[in-house]
Amino acid sequence: MGKNLVEKILSRHLVAGNLVPGEEIGIRIDQTLTQDATGTMAYLQFEAMNVPKVKTELSVSYVDHNTIQIGFENADDHLYLQSVAQKYGIVFSRAGNGICHQIHLERFGKPGKTLIGSDSHTPTCGALGMIAVGAGGLDVALAMAGNPFYLVCPEVIKINLTGKLKPWVSAKDVILKVLEIFTTKGNVNKIFEYGGKGVESLTVPERATITNMGAECGVTTSIFPSDKMTRLFLRSQQRERDFNELTADKDASYAKIVNIDLSKIEPLTAKPHSPDNISTVRKMKKIAVNQVCLGSCTNSSYKDLVTVAKILKGKTAHPHVSFILAPGSRQVLEELSRSGYLADLISSGARIMESACGFCIGNSQSPSSAAVSLRTSNRNFLGRSGTMDANVYLVSPETAAAAVITGCFTDPRDLKMRYPKVVTPKKFSIDDSMIIRPGRKKTADVYRGPNIGILPRSPELTDTIHAQVTLKVGDKITTDHIIPAGARMKYRSNIPKYSEFVFENVDPTFAKRAMSIRQDGKQNIIVAGLSYGQGSSREHAALCPMYLGIRAVIAKSFERIHAANLINFGILPLTFCVESDYDYIDQEDILEITEIKRMIAGDGKFMMRNKTKGTAFYVTCILSERQKQIILAGGALNMRS
Repeated sequence: MGKNLVEKILSRHLVAGNLVPGEEIGIRIDQTLTQDATGTMAYLQFEAMNVPKVKTELSVSYVDHNTIQIGFENADDHLYLQSVAQKYGIVFSRAGNGICHQIHLERFGKPGKTLIGSDSHTPTCGALGMIAVGAGGLDVALAMAGNPFYLVCPEVIKINLTGKLKPWVSAKDVILKVLEIFTTKGNVNKIFEYGGKGVESLTVPERATITNMGAECGVTTSIFPSDKMTRLFLRSQQRERDFNELTADKDASYAKIVNIDLSKIEPLTAKPHSPDNISTVRKMKKIAVNQVCLGSCTNSSYKDLVTVAKILKGKTAHPHVSFILAPGSRQVLEELSRSGYLADLISSGARIMESACGFCIGNSQSPSSAAVSLRTSNRNFLGRSGTMDANVYLVSPETAAAAVITGCFTDPRDLKMRYPKVVTPKKFSIDDSMIIRPGRKKTADVYRGPNIGILPRSPELTDTIHAQVTLKVGDKITTDHIIPAGARMKYRSNIPKYSEFVFENVDPTFAKRAMSIRQDGKQNIIVAGLSYGQGSSREHAALCPMYLGIRAVIAKSFERIHAANLINFGILPLTFCVESDYDYIDQEDILEITEIKRMIAGDGKFMMRNKTKGTAFYVTCILSERQKQIILAGGALNMRS
C-alpha cells in the first residue's frame, strides 16, 4: 500500500508513537515561526528553559501584528523580540517587512519540511508541500528547545479537485466551498490533502489561500503536493534549490475522499458571524456596502492585488465605500510600485495600509456602527473587526473589487468587463534587507521594557476541585471571545494586565469576579457548548484564565489548539459524557470533583457533583500518558523546572 503526502512527511519526522490515526505521536520540527502578538510570551517561556540556542534548522520571529504602536508597549516588545533573536540564533523580520505567513511562504518554506507556528494560520505553508501546524506559544518554545511536537495522529481526508476555475471565480471561493461542505466544527485531528487534476492549474499563492483558511475548518493542517507549480514559485523567489518533488503514491489510501469540481464553483461569501455561513454572492441581492478591506495573510499576493488593480483601473471607489488595502509583504508592495499597479490602486481611492495584519485582527480600520464590511481576510467572528455591531462578510478579491465600484454586493461576473489576465513575474525582485539574521557572536543583553510582565506559573493539580461556575457560554466560543485582540493586544507580554480583559465582550464582570474568587482561595470553572476555543492559536486564552484561577473547562467539545493550550497551563479540559447534562448547569452553581489524580491515572472518567442542585453527572478527560504528566505537574513549564 502506497503512502499519501501526510504519511510520507510524518514518517520521516516521527520520533515517538506510531502513525495510527487517533494515537499521540511526536514529530521532529524543522522550522518555527512566531509573531509579535504571541511571540513575546513564547520567548519568555523559551528563556525559562535555560537553553543557550534554538535547536531547530530555522526559527523566525516576525513583527506584523502590533504595529500601530500607540504608547510604548508595542515598541518595547519589539526591542525585546529583536534582542532575544540575536541572543538565541533566531531570524528576525522587522516591522514593515510583512505578514509572517506571506513572508515565510516567499522566503523560507521548503517542501517536505515540518513547521509549527504560534499562529493558527501557519498551515498557509502547506501550499508548498509542508506539514505546517498552528500551535500555542509554549509548544513552539519547546520545539525551539529541541523537544518533539506532540499531536494526535490525524486522519487524512483527500479533497480531489477536478476541472478549472472559471473567470471571476478564485481560490477564495474554493475554500469557502470547502467550509460549506465541512463547516467549522467536527474536523479536529484531521488533515486535508489536496490532489487531482484540478490542482495542476492552481498557483502556490492560490493554494496558500486555501491552506490558510483550512484553519477555519478546525483541521490540523492542509497540504498540497510539491509539483511543477511549486518549482515555478520557488524559481520566482530565486529559491529553486529548495524545491523537491513530493506527491502521494497512486495507491495511497485516505480516511475519506471528497470530490470538488472547480468549474462548478461560483462566487461565494461567508456571512456574519462565521466563516462557514456560506451563500452565493448573487443571493446577497445588492446589499449596500460601507467598507471594503483587501489584504491580510489570506488574499494579499501579487496576483490578488494586480487583479483588483486591473478591475479598478480608471474607476473611483463608490462615495459610500471606505476602501482599505494592505499588501501581504514588502516584496508585493514594491512589485506593485515598480509595475505601476500601486498608482492605479491609489487613483481608485485605496487607502494604503502597511504590510501587516491590521484590520484582520481588529487592530485598525474598525468599520462604522452597524456597517457592512466586505473583507478578503479569513475570519468574521462577532466583534473581531473592533465594532461589535458590524456585519463582516468574507469574499474574494474579485467580489471585493466589484463592491468598491458599485457600493453594494455585486457578483463580479455582472461587471460587464473581461476578466483581467495577470502575468506573475518569472522572478521577483528580492530584497531581504529587513530580515536580520543572528550574528555568530552571542549577544548577552536582552531588552526588557516595563510592559514585560511576570511569567506566571500554574499551581500543581489538587486532588479535589471545588469550584464555582463563573461563566456559562454556548457553542462556537472563539479565542476572540475569551481574550480579545485589537486594542488589547499590546498587553500580551503583561499577563496580570491582559487578564483584566478575559471575556470582556461576553461578560464585562467576568475577570473581576474570577479574580475575587481566586483571591478568596477558591476556584473557578467555565462551562461551554460545542467547539470551544475556535479560531486563533493565542495561548493567552488559556494562560489568562489560568492566572484568574480557572481550574477546569467543561465543554461539549474542544478545538485542537485550545485544548492543547489548556493542558499546557494545567487547566483540565473536561468533556460531557452526555451532552444534555450541559442544560442542567447554571452559572454560579458549585461543582466538585474528587480523587482527580486517581481518575487521571485511570480511564479519565470523572463523576462531577453539582453541590448546588444535589445532582451528579459524568465528564471525561482523555489524555495521553505525556499529557497526564503535564496536568499532574500543573503545566508544561513546571515539568521543565
